Amino acid sequence: MSLLARHLEENGIPTVIVGCARDIVEQVGVPRFVFNDFPLGHPCGKPYDDDTQKGILDLAFTTLENAFVPRTTVQSPYRWSDDESWRDRYMRKSED
Repeated sequence: MSLLARHLEENGIPTVIVGCARDIVEQVGVPRFVFNDFPLGHPCGKPYDDDTQKGILDLAFTTLENAFVPRTTVQSPYRWSDDESWRDRYMRKSED
């Protein structure tokens, strides 16, 4: 998606990427990026969490409208959970 965003921008179509892999997306150099510190594959939050998803989309549109500096990254204020224990369980095959 990051390379596609760059291609679209080069052809006059503004873009904003919403994602979780900050290091990868910033390395590619997208014009606008909303970073959510969520597990990979969940850039807009948990399924059925309408409030978070709408908030992230609102942040993405605000970033699209207001980011005039190339390679702008906006840190989302949303959290995956109340604590950070999800990081220890993420990608684990079983609960050992």
